[in-house]
Amino acid sequence: MDTVINIFTEKSKEILKDNLVGIYLHGSAVMGCFNPLKSDLDLIVVVKDSVPDSVKKSFMDMVAALNAMGPAKGIEMSVVKQSVCRPFVYPTPFELHFSVAHLDWYKKNPDDYVSKMKGEDKDLASHFTIINHRGKCLYGAPIRDVFADVPARDYMDSIWNDIADAEEEISENPMYLILNLARVLAYRKDGLVLSKKEGGEWALNNLPEKYHSLIKNALCEYSVASDISYDLNLAKDYAQYMLRQIES
Repeated sequence: MDTVINIFTEKSKEILKDNLVGIYLHGSAVMGCFNPLKSDLDLIVVVKDSVPDSVKKSFMDMVAALNAMGPAKGIEMSVVKQSVCRPFVYPTPFELHFSVAHLDWYKKNPDDYVSKMKGEDKDLASHFTIINHRGKCLYGAPIRDVFADVPARDYMDSIWNDIADAEEEISENPMYLILNLARVLAYRKDGLVLSKKEGGEWALNNLPEKYHSLIKNALCEYSVASDISYDLNLAKDYAQYMLRQIES
């Protein structure tokens, strides 16, 4: 992982030149629970001004090539302008975004990708919050000079988007939603900004015992990448319970 981070940082400096404000690491890599089989590499790149499409193309060529060297879930990164970080703008505009889900689009039609991959992303409120609480500056201006505090209502709205449909979706992705529901409730109740792993550990100390087997299974799957069997009826009951608690 360190090799990928170092190459990403050096190539970003070469491509973006004086427009680059800083590069910031967030997600599991800074929260003590990175698993190369389960995690992606989460990065935010901050620039001073809009990035021309020709520069975006060079940047994306670098990211797409480097993605093959990354963890199983690849690189997830966004390029944002400094002006949307301080004061914080929500929903947050971005200049460019990449994740493995978009790799085929970029490979098939890179010009179309760089011209269209921009807009607003509510997830950036969550990413910026983690950067402020736990993030690491890889290059450039210090975090506190670049990122304003994200208002609690914006962070809550951002993380709610990830779990709002949990009751319908938990059967398809139980590990992710069991742990994500837990960390959202930990923020709602105790104001804690946690990783999925920390959310699961919090849940074992704060939720009814009937759900502990589910939570332990999710933590096991997250940590060791095993195939785990879940009681899906219990999982749906858990999702209903957690959503009520979060909304109350």
